[in-house]
Amino acid sequence: MKQYVCGICGYIHDEAVGGKWEDLPADWKCPVCKAGKDAFKPKEEKTASQEVLEKPHVDKELSPMEMSIICSNLARGCEKQYLPQQADDFRKLAEFFRSKAAPVEEASTAKLLELIDKDLSVGYPYGNAIAGEKPDRGGLRCQVWSEKVTRMLQSLLTRYESEGDKMLENTGVWVCTVCGFVYIGDTAPELCPVCKVPSWKFEKMEGRA
Repeated sequence: MKQYVCGICGYIHDEAVGGKWEDLPADWKCPVCKAGKDAFKPKEEKTASQEVLEKPHVDKELSPMEMSIICSNLARGCEKQYLPQQADDFRKLAEFFRSKAAPVEEASTAKLLELIDKDLSVGYPYGNAIAGEKPDRGGLRCQVWSEKVTRMLQSLLTRYESEGDKMLENTGVWVCTVCGFVYIGDTAPELCPVCKVPSWKFEKMEGRA
């Protein structure tokens, strides 16, 4: 019997307990984080060695939008460290860079999924190999968290591409303010399946962006 691990929350489906993986319906969801079957991998699967991994990025100058996103994340980090002045400075920088950003062209769910797949197939394996070689425990922890959230986004976008706006009818969208995990349900989960913070760390998203 095999075991399959959820790449988002770490839940393990044991065939000896929950039945054969192939027999689960196509719309089966992780009982913890509600990710689809595509978020699971066999437990025995190993990451390729660093020597055969493709380097994910070439050296390039960050775009204004990328700088805006980085500054926005730094602002949130400063808030959590009770550094209001620094948080405000980073928010102003984020707004400045956003004002300089070019309009997004040809935005689509398919394009987002393409970029996410590139990160998961190239970026994270390479980053994990580099952090593991050091070894850099902090780097590995960041990699684990961000990869889980990325896989969650992949699962949600794949589901949205299939179901459309019907997926969001009569339910809520909750975002963990610590790690970015997105949960769809009437109420926030008791614990974030990614970073384990309690439900009060979740914010409910109102309206559509």
